[in-house]
Amino acid sequence: MFAMQLKKPRTPLEWVELPDPEPGEGQIRVRVSACGVCRTDLHVVDGDLTHPKLPIVPGHEIVGRVDMIGPGVTDLKIGERVGIPWLGHTCGHCLYCDEGKENLCDHPLFTGYTRNGGYATLTVADAHYAFPLGETGDDISLAPLLCAGLIGWRSLSHAGNGKKIGLYGFGAAAHIITQVLRWQGREVYAFTSPGDTEKQSFARSLGAVWAGSSDEMPPETLDGAIIFAPVGSLVPAALRAIRKGCRVVCAGIHMSEIPAFSYDILWEEREIVSIANLTRQDGIDFLSLVPKIGIKTTTTPYPLRQANQALDDLRHGRFDGAAVLVP
Repeated sequence: MFAMQLKKPRTPLEWVELPDPEPGEGQIRVRVSACGVCRTDLHVVDGDLTHPKLPIVPGHEIVGRVDMIGPGVTDLKIGERVGIPWLGHTCGHCLYCDEGKENLCDHPLFTGYTRNGGYATLTVADAHYAFPLGETGDDISLAPLLCAGLIGWRSLSHAGNGKKIGLYGFGAAAHIITQVLRWQGREVYAFTSPGDTEKQSFARSLGAVWAGSSDEMPPETLDGAIIFAPVGSLVPAALRAIRKGCRVVCAGIHMSEIPAFSYDILWEEREIVSIANLTRQDGIDFLSLVPKIGIKTTTTPYPLRQANQALDDLRHGRFDGAAVLVP
């Protein structure tokens, strides 16, 4: 198999040839047809997430077909199309697993971080953590749903049921969750980097009722906000934009330092919460809704060998929607 491998943080990925992996008990091997490029991958490559299992093959928005089945796998078959997300394994017996909070498992494995991911021609996954995708939709369009979509969905479930929702950072996750919010009959207020009129136009094209810079106040007081951009200074900005009794959801796995702010913008029962990982139920719930909503992802495909370019383009916001690697 061929892969783009990270050997040391803050260095470019290297094109390598590796032995074909063999699935173990309860595992499947998947021939990768598409793998989305997620901001979490950037945090792994850039060393923001400090405990990767090196060398590592990044990538956790994987779409492919099962081409080998390990012992004990009975619910998937050869040739079936599946999606492999960030959460790759949980222990099943810690406090959090026992409480149905497997996203907080004390002993997890994460695809593309502590086990090899999808920047490759082949990958191995636990069968119970792979989602059957059926045959509707093309592989490239489906790939961003496996993290940008799932984390956006989990974040939205924590943002409340208010009508006016602010989205800070308009990348892969926001462009998907905007479509969910519009399907639900809610209003989207999109915040981008100051002066990024292209992203603002993109947000309006997807149905945002307002799009502006993150240093602006929206024209209406918001009923909730989700922060997708890894920028800590957006937390007090979002608190100022929401009404009392509402919530700011921090959706990223990494964020720069949150600056000090006065208590008055948190008072009146405003809340700040973070989102960590996902549960398999999140995937089941969200992916079952995708065809009903008619979600269309905006993607920029790259050959697998150009993974470093795709990561750099993501770092600098050079495309709308999501980048997807194609082996």
